[in-house]
Amino acid sequence: MKEKVILAYSGGLDTTAIIPWLKENYDYEVICCCVDCGQESELDGLEERAKASGASKLYIEDVTDEFCDEYIMPCVKGYSVYENKYLLGTSMARPVIAKRLVEIARKEGATAICHGATGKGNDQIRFELAIKALAPDIRIIAAWRDDKWTLDSRESEIQYCKDHGIDLPFSADNSYSRDRNLWHISHEGLELEDPAAEPNYDHLLVLGVSPEKAPDEGEYVTMTFEAGVPKSINGEKMKVSDIIRKLNKLGGKHGIGIVDIVENRVVGMKSRGVYETPGGTILMEAHQQLEELILDRDTYALKKDMGNRLAQIVYEGKWFTPLREAVCAFIDSTQKYVTGEVKFKLYKGNIIKAGTTSPYSLYNESIASFTTGDLYDHHDATGFINLFGLSCKVRAMKMLSLNKDK
Repeated sequence: MKEKVILAYSGGLDTTAIIPWLKENYDYEVICCCVDCGQESELDGLEERAKASGASKLYIEDVTDEFCDEYIMPCVKGYSVYENKYLLGTSMARPVIAKRLVEIARKEGATAICHGATGKGNDQIRFELAIKALAPDIRIIAAWRDDKWTLDSRESEIQYCKDHGIDLPFSADNSYSRDRNLWHISHEGLELEDPAAEPNYDHLLVLGVSPEKAPDEGEYVTMTFEAGVPKSINGEKMKVSDIIRKLNKLGGKHGIGIVDIVENRVVGMKSRGVYETPGGTILMEAHQQLEELILDRDTYALKKDMGNRLAQIVYEGKWFTPLREAVCAFIDSTQKYVTGEVKFKLYKGNIIKAGTTSPYSLYNESIASFTTGDLYDHHDATGFINLFGLSCKVRAMKMLSLNKDK
């Protein structure tokens, strides 16, 4: 019997061409696995395409709820944003995809896993670090880095498929390179390869509209959270995946969550992309609005550092590591009392606060009000400032005496 390889299959041209390439160059039985993280229509017709290309079978594995609950929510709780802009849509999905690829490889007794990520990107790192962490005994084949891979353009891949009797509905026309899941969709290529060029949003956007084309009337939304996890929208209780779906529609309608960024890839190069994350942007902002009422100053400051560190860990593909577990454990410990209600207005790309309440709020009007209350004596600030600024004053006195001696 032939050895088996599990191919991470999206149904696009690259992974479709990899099927006959694996059979021709490695004599494997090719089993395709498409891991569904909420791609929606991108899954249509995959089984016929995979088998027509020479795969013995195709798994379509729906991990959407696992993706939302176990990968997205830790990053929401941490307010983990890479380089202050990127909400980690692709980064968060890769470890759950790799995990399911390993599970299918074990089920099928496969000796290898193959992916179609290029040698320039971050995804090769994310896939391979996850596979190494979960299945160090399984061989990894990275087609684009393989010496046997000679296909260097869409035209050559289309011709390769035709030469192997595979006639597929792909064109050589240039288009954006996209990655989609429930959390976001990313866009690269075409005019975006020039940082001096403005994105063609009329041509580019998939999940929503630009702020200019959003409705002239704002829309109020109310969300509730329990222990940092969203529970309802406008009074309707939903699971996390359905909350994100609902927020995607609301955010897309109002031009929320469009980010144009030049980011620093792990491999060292800069790349320019546009990300649409309408629901994710709303969810993270709503969580942040609630959390700022509840966490004390020192915890809030350290959690911000930990959230940034988690963003870096996830971006670099180090999900299945003790460090990621430890950082998430700290973040989880801060979420015990992040419970309450957040109201905001969506208007032309903006998320505008409209009131936040929590039974665990540390905001005390008696203390914070300009009106003097029983819990705060203005005179206490004198001694506090004297002690808090003592080191500054001592240094200034020393410098003053030194200057006099000159």
